[in-house]
Amino acid sequence: MMRLKVYNTLLFLVLAFTASAQFTLKGKVISARDSMALKDAEVYLNDNKTRALTNAMGEFEFKGLKGGTFIILAISPGHAAREEAITLNSSTAPVIMVLSYQPKLLDEVIVTEKKTDFGFGHLRAVQDMGIYEGKKSEVIIPDQLVANLATNNARQIYSRVAGLNIYENEGAGLQLSIGGRGLDPNRSSNFNVRQNGYDISADALGYPESYYTPPIEAVGQIQIVRGASSLQFGTQFGGLINFIMKKPVKDKKLELLARQTLGTYGFSSSFLSASGTVNKLSYYTFAQYKTGEGWRPNTDFNSTALYADLDYQLNPKTRVGLDVTHMNYLAQQPGGLTDVMFREDPRQSNRERNYFSVNWNLLALHFDHEFNPSNEVNVRLFGLSAKRYSLGFRPNRVATIDDNSARDLIKGAFDNWGLEGRYLKRYQFGKYPAVALAGIRYYHGFNHSIQGQGSNGSDPNFNFVDPDRFTANNYEFPNRNTSFFAENIFNLTPKLSITPGLRYEIINTRAEGFYSTISYDLAGNIISNVRTNESRSSPRQFLISGVGISYKPTYNLNVYGNLSQNYRSITFSDIRTTNPSATIDPNLSDEKGYSLDIGIRSEQTSFYSFDVSAFYLNYNNRIGEVQYYDSSNRVLRQRTNIGQAVIRGIESYAEIDLWQLANPEVENFNAVVFSNLALIKSDYRKSQIPGVEGKEVEFVPAVNFKTGARIGYKNLKGSFQYSHLSKQFTEATNATDGGVSAVVGLIPAYDIMDAGISYQFNRFKLEGNINNLANSIYFTRRATGYPGPGILPSDNRTFYITLQVKL
Repeated sequence: MMRLKVYNTLLFLVLAFTASAQFTLKGKVISARDSMALKDAEVYLNDNKTRALTNAMGEFEFKGLKGGTFIILAISPGHAAREEAITLNSSTAPVIMVLSYQPKLLDEVIVTEKKTDFGFGHLRAVQDMGIYEGKKSEVIIPDQLVANLATNNARQIYSRVAGLNIYENEGAGLQLSIGGRGLDPNRSSNFNVRQNGYDISADALGYPESYYTPPIEAVGQIQIVRGASSLQFGTQFGGLINFIMKKPVKDKKLELLARQTLGTYGFSSSFLSASGTVNKLSYYTFAQYKTGEGWRPNTDFNSTALYADLDYQLNPKTRVGLDVTHMNYLAQQPGGLTDVMFREDPRQSNRERNYFSVNWNLLALHFDHEFNPSNEVNVRLFGLSAKRYSLGFRPNRVATIDDNSARDLIKGAFDNWGLEGRYLKRYQFGKYPAVALAGIRYYHGFNHSIQGQGSNGSDPNFNFVDPDRFTANNYEFPNRNTSFFAENIFNLTPKLSITPGLRYEIINTRAEGFYSTISYDLAGNIISNVRTNESRSSPRQFLISGVGISYKPTYNLNVYGNLSQNYRSITFSDIRTTNPSATIDPNLSDEKGYSLDIGIRSEQTSFYSFDVSAFYLNYNNRIGEVQYYDSSNRVLRQRTNIGQAVIRGIESYAEIDLWQLANPEVENFNAVVFSNLALIKSDYRKSQIPGVEGKEVEFVPAVNFKTGARIGYKNLKGSFQYSHLSKQFTEATNATDGGVSAVVGLIPAYDIMDAGISYQFNRFKLEGNINNLANSIYFTRRATGYPGPGILPSDNRTFYITLQVKL
């Protein structure tokens, strides 16, 4: 009996303690879009009266709660509200609330905007099915710039991106040619160039030249990731350039936008877009037509671009879409100049019969599915059917007068397709959230290149003359590429994360065809024609790796670093081409190396933005140009593996709204100034070629500086920009004199100024731009082939005016 009383007493005491016990409920709110902590998120309990705000680390807590079941509601601007049921007791772990990103939310949530839009930022840790934690990245928002968008003016559009080197030899914006950190800017071939996440270059592996550039008037974002992107997007040393086209508007069935631009030298650009959403179907489409005469004689061009994006929301978690792109243009090419010709008259042209034609067709299907906020998958199927033709008279001596003889004709056809799938997983790693990304990619390329004799006429006739006799080379380039990649963000503390990654490549590039050795007598008659059949196959497999680190000492500061291996395959043009001023080393091999970035940048700031970093690029087996003399004492160049190149430097960008910083209560006025400075040093550490070791690396200006200001009052904005690049070399021996061909030599330092203005009134917007305000005479490129060879002068002062109407 005594035992029963003791037992009942103990049981009563336990129940009484349990009923009176108090617990603390802890948790964290993060964004499903990038797994970053959400500051100032509102968290409510059952009755919606008990409320807490998250701190800078996204953490919240409720003290003094009794055990039991609670319904937790989390709300954060820019995200969908989320509810979760939790049973609270002594063993309850901290709650992780993952909120889905949603730009436009329900009425009870108000989205707050920054007071200043710089038009420039960087990618979040996780964005668009990609991991960017610990990587140097940039994001450009063209609509927020006061720049010449109609001509895709790269000097203005990419002005905030530190260290970029830009070819500026044509003012129409038909092709984008940018490089950085000593990489050849020609057609951006050292970057992996994509549109909406899929490849748009001729052949991503074997011929990564970009003949198509999306019209910037139709681009919503330009995403740039430096060499660390090699693990997810391919092994190029330059990194990734991804053009994200504008998205369909969600709140209208039809929105029309028309832009008409007129400019100097007969420039005209007409742009029309339509966008909307009807039930589950959304769409965005545009058409653009450009024409002009150019600054120099013989530079007429016309271009047409068409695009359509159709998206269908099967259900709240599943979406399918289709992208169709077409672009064609015909451009007359004025040819290059020697150094002497440039000094005498940079506008002159002695080539009237040279032409370049491009026809580009892209098709992409995408499938996006969210199993839940922690598991997503994306699959892209994409294809390219394209042609590029070049036709012209191009002897080794640039000053040679055109004798109206037969022209050289090169025709390339590209028929490629690929499939890329990505799986993104958010999960708990110890105390903190983690994100894993895994993917697979298959690329199937088939490309055909023919070089031979064209007509002796003056029209753009892209037909071969007697191809059985005059074909210089004819090759097919089939290639196959399978890749597997994975990266994972491990949050070691609320402030520190590490992101390791791997990529495994299986590559087989082949070349099958023939080249001809044709000899002529003094009268131009063929005396011998010997064809040599050739078949090459280069299968290889390799693993590259990288690791990134990110430390956030405060909510708006991020210290980052990344070390990644890089690789670049030899291209089709490295295998065989007939060029009177060049030869190709038959033993050319792939390039390998690594890139290192360490920097500090601002996060989610309202009045200022900055990113300061140091980089180190080790480039083994670098392919480049070296000048030499042949047996006839002619100055020629050879494309070969130069050796080990090391490029290092500091890249900095800073921007601040001085007016808003001093007068935050005044919302209608802003005065933004920016500065972009890259200080770079480079040299060849090892080389088997005499006279190269210790020389500077090509395409590396020691100083690359851009600065400017943007002033705005209500709907009126004005901008000014100054650019300076110091001298740079174009071949490995650092030759300064281009000689009779002018394909190598020094590119002198130059200074350029640009100005723009825009005014928005109701549905109308008026824009004006002056490029090369001081009318500087300069050049940024010595072309080794088309559209030269030789020096290609940049445009002088030009004026543009644009009228925009939105309905």
